[in-house]
Amino acid sequence: MTESPEQQPAAHGRRPKSALRHWWPLPACILLGTASGFSYGLLAPTEYAATSYAVVAADKGIDPSAALGYAQSYGRLATSEATLVYARGAAGEPVRELRTHVRSETSPDSPMIAITGTSENRRRAADIANAVTEAVVVSSGHVAKDTGVKLLKFSHAVPSAEPVSPSVPLGTAVGGSAGGLIGGLILLVRPRQGHRGVPAQVPAPAQADGPLPADERELVR
Repeated sequence: MTESPEQQPAAHGRRPKSALRHWWPLPACILLGTASGFSYGLLAPTEYAATSYAVVAADKGIDPSAALGYAQSYGRLATSEATLVYARGAAGEPVRELRTHVRSETSPDSPMIAITGTSENRRRAADIANAVTEAVVVSSGHVAKDTGVKLLKFSHAVPSAEPVSPSVPLGTAVGGSAGGLIGGLILLVRPRQGHRGVPAQVPAPAQADGPLPADERELVR
């Protein structure tokens, strides 16, 4: 059965509303993510970071590749309890707070150790990085004769002029992008309603005009 011309406009008029009901999670998530990112960038405390570097040098007669292995070990030692206890005086923070404001990074291709301090005060961030680096250098010096390598301070951390915490425009952009991604995932996983399959309509066999012959009536029976 086909629709009459009077019924077809009504069906087309319902499509925009159905599409709007299906796509609403995407703009809603974008608006929510944008508002959240704007609020975080506006209310998050300002944080500064400063980095100090130390390098491992091998003594004469020691395989230079051994410096890479010791750099990895000293990098892990930088955030250990013993190192933080030694550095807390110069850093000006207790061990519990100091542990959350320092991190170390190493490279498998270079015997360099990067120790970064973070704080809401730019000078305090540099003091933390320098204090922890100094503590690691002193600790390594106690076993330098046994290991055959020395840990030397390569550069001091200096106060940073710019904070590392996200700004309002950056926070807003990241929040909007995250909201759009979440909204798109919701549209992909949600079940689609109102799109059930419509059974195909087979037209009825055409009826010939007039009565059938007697022999054909017998076959139909």
